[in-house]
Amino acid sequence: MTRPVVAVTADATTVNWNIWGDVAVAVLPQPYLDKVTQAGGAPVLLPPLVEAVESVMERVDALLMSGGADIDPALYGARPGEFVFPPHPARDAAELAALAVAERRGIPVLGVCRGLQLISITRGGTLDQHLPEHSPAVPGRYEPRTIRVKPDSLLGSALGPSPTVYCHHHQGIDKLGAGLVATAWSDDGVIEGAEAVCGRPVPGRGTPARTGPVPSEPPHRAGGAGDVTAARCGGGTGWDPTLICLTTRGPRV
Repeated sequence: MTRPVVAVTADATTVNWNIWGDVAVAVLPQPYLDKVTQAGGAPVLLPPLVEAVESVMERVDALLMSGGADIDPALYGARPGEFVFPPHPARDAAELAALAVAERRGIPVLGVCRGLQLISITRGGTLDQHLPEHSPAVPGRYEPRTIRVKPDSLLGSALGPSPTVYCHHHQGIDKLGAGLVATAWSDDGVIEGAEAVCGRPVPGRGTPARTGPVPSEPPHRAGGAGDVTAARCGGGTGWDPTLICLTTRGPRV
């Protein structure tokens, strides 16, 4: 059986690797790839190279937008506040291009942390630029917490009404984008999940904090390891995005 191919957005940075120092790399935490594979998909890294995005996205069956650095506040009409980290313009541009192709083709989209935030922004949403009470006490270490999930949502069908998740993020959704509906919340009311409103019984899903671990993500300075969102409005391959949603369960790696 041929596995559906899932493009997973990667970040760009420099690392010291083996005998080499300051090597420019496209990187992605391994658990993203493991979870997609365990769910029956075949993951492919999508580097932040905007000129290559369309060619890749025309060939895949789904898009997983990973967590990572802060999104440029200019994209939602704001100025950077005191706690906003420098933007990654190449990554922002590449992921916006990937999302545009995915929406045009009608294939499933799942966003983790900054992924949902970016989806919301493309629909007119805004971010709260700093949520200290939702940031990890120790950078890179994510502790379990319980969130409230709307039972009749896709997220609820995957995780149940009150799942324990690894949910930390220094930014979060302020105004939710048009066409999205909140489906999960923290105990203080911060949106932790959202779904696309597509006029179908099981349209899609999302979250702006991490609902469920792809857990051993490194200490990104931005949105953290938080949101999970999938949107599926018509068309596509017939591959149930719930398969990806379910991978947010499981023990911390």
